[in-house]
Amino acid sequence: MRLQKVLAQAGLGSRRACEELIDRGRVEVNGQRVREQGLRVDPDRDEIKVDGLTVETQGHLFFALNKPEGVVSTMEDPDGRQCLGDYVTNRETRLFHVGRLDTETEGIILLTNHGELAHRLTHPRYGVTKTYLASIVGPIPRDLGKRLKEGIELEDGFARADSFRVVENVGRNYLVEVSLHEGRKHIVRRMLAEAGFPVDRLVRTKFGPIALGDQKPGWLRRLTITEVGMLMREVGL
Repeated sequence: MRLQKVLAQAGLGSRRACEELIDRGRVEVNGQRVREQGLRVDPDRDEIKVDGLTVETQGHLFFALNKPEGVVSTMEDPDGRQCLGDYVTNRETRLFHVGRLDTETEGIILLTNHGELAHRLTHPRYGVTKTYLASIVGPIPRDLGKRLKEGIELEDGFARADSFRVVENVGRNYLVEVSLHEGRKHIVRRMLAEAGFPVDRLVRTKFGPIALGDQKPGWLRRLTITEVGMLMREVGL
């Protein structure tokens, strides 16, 4: 199979866009930089890299969705509620979500058909960090971040934040950022509530190295090859 066709099938763009990747010297086959068009490769045998990252050639798909508030974190819902599957219609390959977000929580959630990557991203062993913005009402004590990082005792054990900072403060209204690698249900809401600050609104802004950025609520986007490589490295794949 010709190299540009393999790249296109791996989701790196149109055939022409993939030819441009080759022209610019961004593609390697078995450790050798390729600049000629039409090189024949075997996707099952040859190691193909773009910008130093191995190309997924087995039909794997990777997406980031900005989940709106009120959407259920399932691909289907028997009760007819709005769910993640409503945003990925007309796709032949079945996708599944990487972890969950509470129905009332907004923000980034990953969708893929790569089972091993999804498993590692959610397994406690790999400690993938998630970052959230929470709206709370103050005033808040100076040692709140220290308390969260030292650990808050919940009914199912201690929970600790990796980092905490105040992003914005207008009067008594605070926007705070909390990062942690915990994956328990409602963990950020429970930690802040136990500390005396119930959450009014919660948005997950990062999952590992993948940031929400300016992606609008309800928008689904395909991850770039660089982002996929970052996720793979995060969990040792």
